[in-house]
Amino acid sequence: MSALGPARYGKDNVRVLKVERDAKTGIQTVVEMTVCVLLEGDIETSYTKADNSVIVATDSIKNTIYITARQNPVTPPELFGSILGTHFIEKYNHIHAAHVNIITHRWERMDVDGKPHAHSFIQPGAETRDVQVDVVEGKGISINSAIKGLTVLKSTGSQFWGFLRDEYTTLKETWDRILSTDVAANWQWRQFANVAEVKADVGKFNAAYEAARKITLKTFAEDVSASVQATMYKMGEQILAAAPLLETVEYSLPNKHYFEIDLSWHKGLKNTGKDAEVYAPQSNPNGLIKCTVARAGQKAKL
Repeated sequence: MSALGPARYGKDNVRVLKVERDAKTGIQTVVEMTVCVLLEGDIETSYTKADNSVIVATDSIKNTIYITARQNPVTPPELFGSILGTHFIEKYNHIHAAHVNIITHRWERMDVDGKPHAHSFIQPGAETRDVQVDVVEGKGISINSAIKGLTVLKSTGSQFWGFLRDEYTTLKETWDRILSTDVAANWQWRQFANVAEVKADVGKFNAAYEAARKITLKTFAEDVSASVQATMYKMGEQILAAAPLLETVEYSLPNKHYFEIDLSWHKGLKNTGKDAEVYAPQSNPNGLIKCTVARAGQKAKL
């Protein structure tokens, strides 16, 4: 005998670009997203009985994303995800949970002759602003916001020494090294009862994102890092202090290595220690450091 376990389905990789036009100023703004919506509910028979009558077609889900984007603001993405997820559990009686993931691709306004252009933009890299919104009937709205793909590097101001040494250790201690990582940071908001509560705090989502990004960059640049662990904890502490509605902050930081190259074999050319200028970037293996920072008295979920 067998039984169906947890199941959900939906539409993934729905690409959306929305252009907002200010008729008075002529200034336009673009927002590009990749959206995924997965639904849960009384859909067991579609798996076990080949009963398609309980399936909201994934094509309908895709069209709903487009229509909702046309009829509602798409920024901040936390609000758009809440509106979109709530639509599905209110529209279909047998759907009890909607899981919305939004990846917002970063576009920056182009500068032309030293002035921001009204309708031209540049994409600076792979950095995205991600949001996971889970709308569950009877439980409310859970929102997790994130920064992904923010690549940073500093050429000094990082140390690593005093670590445990045993018969497996070959790594040398260093008091000055290159530090680079691809930032993946996310922060969990307190539970919201409904879309009205999300709207009441709508201004705090962009503020938290801007604060988290600024704190991450500033701390990375200015901290004389004893380790990636110590630096990421400082980041999490500051973000929690800046945004009172957050419950936890989580970081996942790969340590992207750049190794010195000993060139002394070539006519005694110095290129190690304080004389190092040319390094070999490494793709793998790499260190990977993670942590969750929670408010005092609140247990972090690992």
